[in-house]
Amino acid sequence: MWPLYAAGFTTAFGAHGIAANLGAGDTGLERSVLYLGLLLALYDGAEVVLKPVFGTIADRVGARPVLLGGLIAFAASSAVFVAVRDPGWLWAARLGQGAAASAFSPAASALVARLNPRAGHGRAFGSYGFFKSIGYTAGPLLGGALVWAGGLTLLFAVLIVLAAAVAVWSALTVPAVPPLPKSRQTLLGLARRLSDGTFLRPVAALAAATAALSVGVGFLPLSGAADGLPPPATGAAVSALAACAALVQPWAGRALDDGRLTARAGMAAGLALTACGLTVALLPGVAGMLTAAVLIGAGTGLITPLGFAALAAVTPQERMGQTMGAAELGRELGDAGGPLLVAAVASAAALGWGYAALALVVALVSLLLSAGRPRG
Repeated sequence: MWPLYAAGFTTAFGAHGIAANLGAGDTGLERSVLYLGLLLALYDGAEVVLKPVFGTIADRVGARPVLLGGLIAFAASSAVFVAVRDPGWLWAARLGQGAAASAFSPAASALVARLNPRAGHGRAFGSYGFFKSIGYTAGPLLGGALVWAGGLTLLFAVLIVLAAAVAVWSALTVPAVPPLPKSRQTLLGLARRLSDGTFLRPVAALAAATAALSVGVGFLPLSGAADGLPPPATGAAVSALAACAALVQPWAGRALDDGRLTARAGMAAGLALTACGLTVALLPGVAGMLTAAVLIGAGTGLITPLGFAALAAVTPQERMGQTMGAAELGRELGDAGGPLLVAAVASAAALGWGYAALALVVALVSLLLSAGRPRG
């Protein structure tokens, strides 16, 4: 399992480590907001399009080859920029990294499910989510230190070493999990399976959690700055959010496996906590900002392992990759949709109204989850 946790860390660190430091790594990017926006969108855009595709491929050829191929491709894409050292090639390196992460991320999730009994899925996904959250937290901080020491070239070089090391570790440690025989699936059958409530409810919860997490990381510092708070205070809020999200996930997974919590009740509670956090963000001052960060982090940390465990529990083993890829797509849409919703409402009214709009959406998802027929 440890190489799979390392793969989760790699995709998170690669996504946020570069995204948070692109402008600092090249003065030309600071002046070209449009090009910077394009570079930021390439990674996530590739994931939105390709994660379901590679998830399906993992079911056909086995998740381990897709995991290894994705990690090797991630290292190779990073090497493109290190080799040419030309900011004009950033788009190719970033697109390649996004496509590679689209392969090894759902493959790693599928292997987490396949290599653990269903009674242990909570702990497994809780640990996987913990290390992924650590990657999201360390990316901007460690990435910034690397860019300060050696520019974007050093950051990309570290990513080469990281991805290659995880690939070798996975090749030596992760057992082969052969694809399982499965009956032919029509497009209509796929549509029915992905539109069933047992799939849609966890994915909606995961998307809502990711939307709130993205908004918290991106907009809470803006609220703090508007209230006159110094950068250390706003940075502490983001750190508190990330730390809570990371620490709650293993606990939630253990509680699910031990029968102290059901996936349905846990996700609904997590969504309620998240909605409360977004509402508290309306309060001015450092106390409101830190409280909002803690509630959003705890809520999203509660939802994430339970959502993936709920999906794994209702998915045939032979279609685990396809389900995980589709679920990751839902998270990516939430990652993009949350900030867009808040920004759109804030531009028409105020940032507080943006928080309120997303809080309402998250609360509605919680109510829908609670109102559905329980399945554990």
